[in-house]
Amino acid sequence: METGGGSDRWEESVRLKMENHKPDGTVKKNLIEIITRKINQLPEAERNLLENGSTYIGLNAALCGLIANSLFRRILHVTQAPVAAGLPMAVIPFLTAHVSYKGFVSLPLNTGDLHCETCTITRGGLVGLVFGGLYPVFLAIPVNGGLAARYNSALLPEKGNILNYWIRISKPVFRKMLFPILLQTGFAAYLGSRQYKLLIKALQLPEPDLEIQ
Repeated sequence: METGGGSDRWEESVRLKMENHKPDGTVKKNLIEIITRKINQLPEAERNLLENGSTYIGLNAALCGLIANSLFRRILHVTQAPVAAGLPMAVIPFLTAHVSYKGFVSLPLNTGDLHCETCTITRGGLVGLVFGGLYPVFLAIPVNGGLAARYNSALLPEKGNILNYWIRISKPVFRKMLFPILLQTGFAAYLGSRQYKLLIKALQLPEPDLEIQ
């Protein structure tokens, strides 16, 4: 009975610490150590999803970047430098989305700073929308616009008509990118929910030293 009581007290301690929005340094350090130990008790597949979920967001963002890059290249008739344009359109969105999701969702979850499922889903969805979906499309505009100007593959406007020109050019791209953007948003929101539930599951596991030997 002692073991069960000790486990309950331990879980209650973790819960109270997570509800404290401004813990001192010692409490914060202890909380992170507790969460880390709990996460390490999860099965490998669940632990990897909790720790490396941001990688999937980054990969989806890279895919969105490559699709947007291909669409703009077709509209602007750019055939040169496919690797030079494709590489940054994959790498930059990947890193941006990966780091953003890590910073806004995964890290706060793993340090006890984010303890609300709705907040986690909202953060995940917004990161997926802004950094994983919209950002790669906007990034493709200057990349391909520069190539079009360099190789004269399309007739670019005078300075006064630049904004209207790019709005007109971008409309069909955004229409075609609507589904990938929504998919990325939904996936990131789902991943946030899944990671939150895995963390709760981990926190409900007994401490190793409290288990009956």
